[in-house]
Amino acid sequence: MLRRLHPEQPDSFSFTDANLAWALEQIKKYPDGRQASAVIPLLWRAQEQEGWLSKAALEKVADILDMAYIRVLEVATFYFMFQLRPVGEVAHIQICGTTSCMLCGSEDLIAVCKEVINEKPFDTSADGKLSWEEVECLGACTNAPMAQIGKDYYEDLTAEGFRELLEVFRQGDVPKPGPQNGRFAAEPLGGATSLKDKAGEANNGSVALATSIGDTVKRIDGNEVPLWEAPFPVAKMEDKPLPKPVKPKRIIKPAVNKPKPEAVEPSAATDQDKPALLTEAREGKPDDLKKIKGVGPKLEKELNNAGVYHFDQIAAWSEKEVAWADEHLVSFKGRVSRDNWVSQAKELAT
Repeated sequence: MLRRLHPEQPDSFSFTDANLAWALEQIKKYPDGRQASAVIPLLWRAQEQEGWLSKAALEKVADILDMAYIRVLEVATFYFMFQLRPVGEVAHIQICGTTSCMLCGSEDLIAVCKEVINEKPFDTSADGKLSWEEVECLGACTNAPMAQIGKDYYEDLTAEGFRELLEVFRQGDVPKPGPQNGRFAAEPLGGATSLKDKAGEANNGSVALATSIGDTVKRIDGNEVPLWEAPFPVAKMEDKPLPKPVKPKRIIKPAVNKPKPEAVEPSAATDQDKPALLTEAREGKPDDLKKIKGVGPKLEKELNNAGVYHFDQIAAWSEKEVAWADEHLVSFKGRVSRDNWVSQAKELAT
């Protein structure tokens, strides 16, 4: 399926202060030079804030992670969990259409979506509040047919009950997630055959937590209640002393004479190894350094400020000059040699 950016785009995107702080904390989980590993959580946070991913949001994530924009676009277009066009202002309905749900009536749910929301998937309802799509298996086959709405599952659906569910969402309320036929969790329809002591509880753990938080379709704005502060009825353990942990037996392995690792010489790069730099681009026309893998807009600006404007400059660097550049030229040390800029620049220069 071809996935493209929506033709109508907002002028800009900015994370809320709280969401930006959250994003920066995610980046800290990865070592220097590996910030791009945070691209999926940052894209997901942007989508949770706005409901979908605009071109401006992709560019913002690329700037924060110092990634080439095309790399971020590749991720966003590859994973179907990312919405590349506006969705319903209140809720986006994802109907599971795989085997179990299809056999149990998902086609009836899709018919309701076409009637109540829009004939076409991804297009919003007339009031702009709802949108829908059919998705692959969501892993709740025992409770088929089902739909994911926001962060929660709505299971054991019927066409009539689903129609009422959509109306509740349209009115701005959040229905109780989980099974909609009175089932506690995923026990047989004929009744529980095990864990019968749970039958008296109102909701299973997942439903109780989702109900207490109440943010099924809420956009993330940074004011969310952390899970550990949510009014969730946590089951208390009986006042019994915990068993002492059993200390594992120590296994003594025979000594192995391992060769001592050779001492690694520190970088010998000095200012004498500094490559030739320019005060400005030749004829005022710098090369597009973003064509080098690993160079984004931020890093290109950093290179230009340092005096690197052209592919042939980088292509001519010696090993010592590369070592100096790794140490002094860019904020992420080791990037020049790791991404083999010289070989890339030689190819681009020709």
